Amino acid sequence: MLEALIFDVDGTLAETEDLHRQAFNGAFARLGLPWHWEPDTYADLLWVMGGKERLAHYIETRFPDEADRLLARCAEIHGLKTAIYGDLVAAGRLALRPGIRRLIAEARAAGVRLAVATTTSRPNVDRLIAVNFPGGEQPFDAVAAGDEAARKKPAPDVFALALDRLGIGPARAVAFEDSAAGIRSALDAGLPVLATRSRYTDDHSLDGAFSAVSDLGEPGRPHRHIAGRTWPDGVVTLAALRDWHAGRP
Repeated sequence: MLEALIFDVDGTLAETEDLHRQAFNGAFARLGLPWHWEPDTYADLLWVMGGKERLAHYIETRFPDEADRLLARCAEIHGLKTAIYGDLVAAGRLALRPGIRRLIAEARAAGVRLAVATTTSRPNVDRLIAVNFPGGEQPFDAVAAGDEAARKKPAPDVFALALDRLGIGPARAVAFEDSAAGIRSALDAGLPVLATRSRYTDDHSLDGAFSAVSDLGEPGRPHRHIAGRTWPDGVVTLAALRDWHAGRP
């Protein structure tokens, strides 16, 4: 029986990545750092999982002679970036991706549990939820975020943590991801993966996912099928997911 759906956040629940890029640039400007990440630069940096790790990688590869001094400022830079990102989200700059709100509502109505497994910081997750589910509503039964897992994706730790907090095994859940590292993480945790394309992971391999689509789709606004399992009318529904899960090997 399908008991839970586990979602990545950045690029999966919402197209967050460009807002993260803008927040990093805002932090750089406020701190007087002569850096500015263009979309192409940020797309390359996204192969490094985790905002703190991404920033450290940038410093170590671009400024090796100053790395020790600049790395000592990572916590300050990332802390300000997180605050700026939260302000951008609160200003209504970040909506959920197509089909996400609908599928979450279907799962909750049917008693299917929901979780988040992400490398982003917990305040980023909380702000995204607060903006898109107002009134104190918390749709997720478990959240595994950021530094709560020992290793970042593509290691399976954060998905294993989400499963542990749900109290179920991987055979009873489906993961939703948008990146090659995220797919690897979920697969190594034993989870089947449904992959969606996002702006900054459009060139990522989605190998290993049992289905790959542009997004989850909405009635009257079907998604684009990419590979694997197809979905009735171009919409991923809980009923269709249950049918697939019941018939999997």
